[in-house]
Amino acid sequence: MPLCRTDFVFNKIKSPRIGVGLLIKEKIMKKNLMNMQSLDIYLSSLSMEEYREIEDDIRVSEIKLMPLRSWDIYNDYYARQLAILRQQNTINSFKELAKKFEWENDLDAVFKDKTFDALVLTNKEAKIEWVSEGFSEMTGYSSRFAVNKTPHFLQGKETDKVALERIRQKLSREEPFTEVLINYKKDQTAYKCEISVIPLINDNTTHYLALERQAG
Repeated sequence: MPLCRTDFVFNKIKSPRIGVGLLIKEKIMKKNLMNMQSLDIYLSSLSMEEYREIEDDIRVSEIKLMPLRSWDIYNDYYARQLAILRQQNTINSFKELAKKFEWENDLDAVFKDKTFDALVLTNKEAKIEWVSEGFSEMTGYSSRFAVNKTPHFLQGKETDKVALERIRQKLSREEPFTEVLINYKKDQTAYKCEISVIPLINDNTTHYLALERQAG
């Protein structure tokens, strides 16, 4: 596949260590960039830590006819990395909250291999006490609006009443469960919401954590 011309200017490397930045510089010294296969794809394969090590050594000074498909690959990768970092920050914030309530749950096991758009914490009366930042992005409602309300404001005419009854029964039995509901955003757009609920225990169940994500 013919490569488009890309000119990179490398800043002076501040230390003699052999690292990723030196490796890239060495490759470009040995070969014209025209002969190097998709440097942007190579960069997209780096971990965030590796990329941070070399980002000060690389400055794009001129870009002519960049291969858009390669940039799309890099942008997709970078977006995934940001999503992972953001989700981990949300988990860390919730763990700080867990220390306050001294819940006995293994939170690492709770979040293992789970993806979510928002976390919602409710008490035994089903009133919301805390939501993550992702809740506002998913629903359009601010955390200030949601706190001290039940999730009823997210429901509408297409919300399955049978599913709601199943949820009430499982909550009364203090069981973990997963359900998919039709919820409604602030602008009344309907969306499928997968909700995984975990009872949070401190001697007894005190709260429920819902991991929510837009499905489909």
